[in-house]
Amino acid sequence: MKKWVAVAMTVLMSGLLLAGCGSSSSAGDAVQQKIVIGLDDTFAPMGFRDDGGNLVGFDVDMAKEVASRLDMEVEFKPIDWNSKEVELNSKKIDMIWNGLTITKERLEKIAFSKPYMANRQIVVVLSGSDIKTKADLAGKVVGTQEGSSSVDALNAEPEVTGTFKELRTYADFVAVLNELSIGRVEAVVGDEVVLKYYMNKKPGTFAAIEDNFGEEEYGVGLRKDDTELLGKLQGALDAMKADGKSAEISKKWFGEDIVK
Repeated sequence: MKKWVAVAMTVLMSGLLLAGCGSSSSAGDAVQQKIVIGLDDTFAPMGFRDDGGNLVGFDVDMAKEVASRLDMEVEFKPIDWNSKEVELNSKKIDMIWNGLTITKERLEKIAFSKPYMANRQIVVVLSGSDIKTKADLAGKVVGTQEGSSSVDALNAEPEVTGTFKELRTYADFVAVLNELSIGRVEAVVGDEVVLKYYMNKKPGTFAAIEDNFGEEEYGVGLRKDDTELLGKLQGALDAMKADGKSAEISKKWFGEDIVK
């Protein structure tokens, strides 16, 4: 009899424990309390490290404001930008928010918020360079960031890139501009918002030619099945646009409201 009572008690306790675990898991799945944002921490002024090593930037401020409005904790995680979609879809991060260009190829892999900023792919050379147009890039060594939309923009114009002596890719635009400064590349193709930020840091050193490799738009990237989170994010972004908060953040970093 004692043996049957012991068995019955064991079964009962096991059932209670399993029920308790299921309840806890369901509650955890229902309410997301934290978002992890992947970024390239050299992509000034969107997301980068200041002199004290702190992550700052336009996108960082925007993400913090969204998290505050959604009553969620936010964590910023520097990632290999060339593997950003893998990081997202493997659930190591919840969003890619760092000047992420909306492209046809990326739309096949991830979901996007509405565009929140326009950008161009510009060509930067050293001041005094004989490169004045895209045609002048023939026979030249050109640099850009690996895994960036600049690569897509260049690939979209093979009639131009086919004339390059060489196209070199680097981990970030800081490295590319350093290569330009010392003459290892003769031109840099990249995001206007980023390259002009660095150009302003060294007035008279660089120049942007009039030709460019196309206009594009930035959006926040999420997993395709995170529809609820995307809805909350877009709602917060729309509210920030309506009440002027996004304009305030834009003026802080760009001196004007350039938010779409």
